[in-house]
Amino acid sequence: MQYSYLIIDNDTANVKETLRQFEEFPEYFCVGVADNKGDAINKILETQPSIVFLEINPKNKKGNLSLSLITELHQYLDVLPQFVVLTESPKFAFEAIGAGVFDYVLKPLNKFDLRKTLLKFQKTNQVAANTTICIKSYGDYQFIALSDIVYLKADNNTTDFYLQNGRKLTAYKTLKHYEANLPFFFFRIHNSYIVNSNYVSRINTGKSLCYLNNSDLSISFSKTFKENIDTLIRRIAPEYL
Repeated sequence: MQYSYLIIDNDTANVKETLRQFEEFPEYFCVGVADNKGDAINKILETQPSIVFLEINPKNKKGNLSLSLITELHQYLDVLPQFVVLTESPKFAFEAIGAGVFDYVLKPLNKFDLRKTLLKFQKTNQVAANTTICIKSYGDYQFIALSDIVYLKADNNTTDFYLQNGRKLTAYKTLKHYEANLPFFFFRIHNSYIVNSNYVSRINTGKSLCYLNNSDLSISFSKTFKENIDTLIRRIAPEYL
């Protein structure tokens, strides 16, 4: 599985070193770099990375990046990416953990500490991928594994769930509701569709089609969600962008 990450750092040398360390981990791909709070928030909202690396260095005279951007993100997102703080001081590392970040890595960054953080992140997300969602229809509550959902389709104010075993379930909530609450491996590609990226087997940009289940099924994607399609391609095959 591929994971996307974003770097927030206003020191070019630090950014280059972080990118160099990630060369050891080909399952991760960078979706962007931000050097200030405003740009960081915009890029997180645009690319929706799986994990964000935030450098905190109060000695940097170019302007200190802070944990306050996490608080601001809660205004726009119900589910935030995991944050990892990069810092030279254990003091700021402890503050970061107190603020609810996923982890911290003391600088200078090395591949051993980075590997521990990434393995911990992957373990957490593997657990998340196997959790369930409750689909309520009147008084009927059905508990479905997220990993079994192939795609979702909007039907007026309800949403149809199409499962790997061929079943279809209807929930009395909008597609927009699920877009905001499903985990990172679900992507909205059309006003009417959300797909589970783990089932995407082919994307034809010329025909605007996304194929699922080993190309047995095709779903149209719209220009409105072209950014999500690009992110899907980066996630599955970053070498082709």
